[in-house]
This record gives sequence, C-alpha cells and structure tokens, in this order.
Amino acid sequence: MPHVSIKAETLFNAGPLTVTNSFITNILIAILLIIVAVMYYKGQKTVTGILDLALRGLYDLFSMVFGDKINTYFPIVATFFIYILILNWFGLLPGVGSIGEPHGEGIIPFLRGGTADLSTTLGLSLLAIGMVQFYGIRELGFKAYISKFINLRGPIDFVLGLLEIISELSRALSLAFRLFGNIIAGEVLLVIVAFLIPYFVSLPFLVFEIFVGLIQAVVFTMLVSIFISVATTKHSA
Repeated sequence: MPHVSIKAETLFNAGPLTVTNSFITNILIAILLIIVAVMYYKGQKTVTGILDLALRGLYDLFSMVFGDKINTYFPIVATFFIYILILNWFGLLPGVGSIGEPHGEGIIPFLRGGTADLSTTLGLSLLAIGMVQFYGIRELGFKAYISKFINLRGPIDFVLGLLEIISELSRALSLAFRLFGNIIAGEVLLVIVAFLIPYFVSLPFLVFEIFVGLIQAVVFTMLVSIFISVATTKHSA
C-alpha cells in the first residue's frame, strides 16, 4: 500500500541536530542554486540565456507590485520564488520519496520534497514576514513603523495595535499552511494515482502538479511582495 508521511522522517542525529530527509533536500537545493548563481555571475552562456529570460519575466511580474521600487526588492522576492519553485518541483522527481532505507512495512526515504515539510514552509514564512518588518522599519523609521503595533494614545488604538500583531502572525501561518497543504496534497495524489493505475496514465496528474508547484511559488512570493509594499508605504495621519 502507498504511504506518505506528513512529518519529515529522521535520517540521523548529528549531536543535538536532527537531520531529516527534507533538511537534506533543502541543503542540496541551496547548493545547486549557489552553483547556478556562480555560473551566471561568470557569464556561462547556457545558464545566462535561460536565467535572463526567466528573470525578465519575474521582473515584469513584480514590477506591477513595487513600481519604481522594483530594483530594491526584486532580489529578495526573486530568491524566494526560485527557491520555492525548485523545492516544489524537486519533490516530483523519480526516486524522491520512494527510495530509502527499509523500515517496518515501508521505507524511510533518503530525500523528501522540501515544501512537503511544514517545518520548511513555516521557516520560509517566518523569514518572509521578518523581511517585511525589516523593510517596513527601514523605509518608515523604527518609531513610525512600530507605532502600528504599539500605540498607547488610547484604548482603541492599543487594541488595534494588538490586532495588527495578530494579523502579522496569522500571515506567517497562512503562508506556511497554504504552501505545505497544496504540496503535500499533490504528493499524496500522485502516490495514490501511481498505485491505482499504470504510470503512463498518471502522467497528466504529474503535469498538473508541475503547474501547481509553479502557481504556489507565484502565490507565496506575490503575497510577500504585497505585504512588503503595504508595509513600506507611508500613510498620511
């Protein structure tokens, strides 16, 4: 019977650090992107040709949110998009989640889709919301920005500040669970379909999940872009 674990499986422990299969995936993807970035910086023609086309499309997309501030924020949002997209698609590769060490009636996979682990999506979401606060403070100043959360001018303003804090936390949770839920659901679907019908018949579902991985990367990054844009916009009193 097919089996998909909601929780990332532990491969080994390195002192106090628990190394899971999704952690290994995250490290491999990070190393891969660093190598590609170095090749791009050195002007490797194949890499620059493909990346220039992709980055130009991303630049135009996020320009709709940031306007003339696009050059300031594009590096961070593009990094989020590319990293999340590769993590989403990596989990669809043959062998990822299906090759591993026998354990009981199943196996412990050596690799697991990074965004199919809630720890990864929650970490990405907290980092993204942290960047929102950083840019907000940098653009508006610490006192002006923090007054949105801590306002002692009156009881109503104080309550509104608490609601703003709750709103920021809920954004992080929403980003994390939306990305995790869609990716893990896709993996479960592919496992069940592959178990029930021949592989070539399940190919349309694989193509669909490739599309879902792209859309989820766009949604996550676009929401972060909107959060940054709102946080860095000066409002008249």
